[in-house]
Amino acid sequence: MKHSIIDSHIHFDQYSESAQSTILKELPEYKVEALVSVSTNLVSAQKNLVLAEMDERIKPAFGFHPEQELPSDWEVNQLCSFLNEHKNQMVAIGEVGLPYYLLREHPEIKVEPYLEMLEIFVKQASELNKPISLHAVYDDAPVVCDLLEKYSVAKAHFHWFKGDERTVQRMIQNGYYISITPDCLYETEIQQLIKAYPLANMMVETDGPWPFEGPFQDTVTHPKMIHDSVQQIAEMKRVLVEEVYVELYKNTKKFYGL
Repeated sequence: MKHSIIDSHIHFDQYSESAQSTILKELPEYKVEALVSVSTNLVSAQKNLVLAEMDERIKPAFGFHPEQELPSDWEVNQLCSFLNEHKNQMVAIGEVGLPYYLLREHPEIKVEPYLEMLEIFVKQASELNKPISLHAVYDDAPVVCDLLEKYSVAKAHFHWFKGDERTVQRMIQNGYYISITPDCLYETEIQQLIKAYPLANMMVETDGPWPFEGPFQDTVTHPKMIHDSVQQIAEMKRVLVEEVYVELYKNTKKFYGL
């Protein structure tokens, strides 16, 4: 492996300490230059900051993952204060977004409070001039696009995106980025997205420790899986794999200012 890669979206704080140690030790072997480690809440953000201070290859993003119970007003305020205090250490605000899957399981939950919280983070991304890492799929994506446009946030990263063709075209027109997960090896929906989306606005990720199926069944999610994703992207785009490596690496460095 002669081409460097960057995992543009991983929950590194959620791995066990032993798994963290193993992955960090193996990064050079698999030419993994950096990990953009996103946060799920205030405690997660604090953990990611500590990890980043221990190893400069870990690039932290701070936010509140939407697929969980709403935080208290106190926690939102504390998290916003944390973002401001550590704006120079964080590479982005994230992971933030809307609770698509949670609302399908619990339709009694109201989306409005989540939308209000997301607006706080989008506004903060605009004020701090930081990229934003988003969890926004299917019907939620156009709503999030509205917010991004309202606050003129151009550096938006829709991780593990899934959505309709109209939204995809809107995202392309706005210059938003997406990232491809290892399920591109076996999910037709993701393969179609690869064909439709410009390579110039694409990154790769694992979303680890989230597990995958297919050739990765019963395997701990590791940034090395990205090499398989790159091969698949090259095949889907009918582009030389070397060119895909170079473009994805350049995109991620540029987007996150690494």
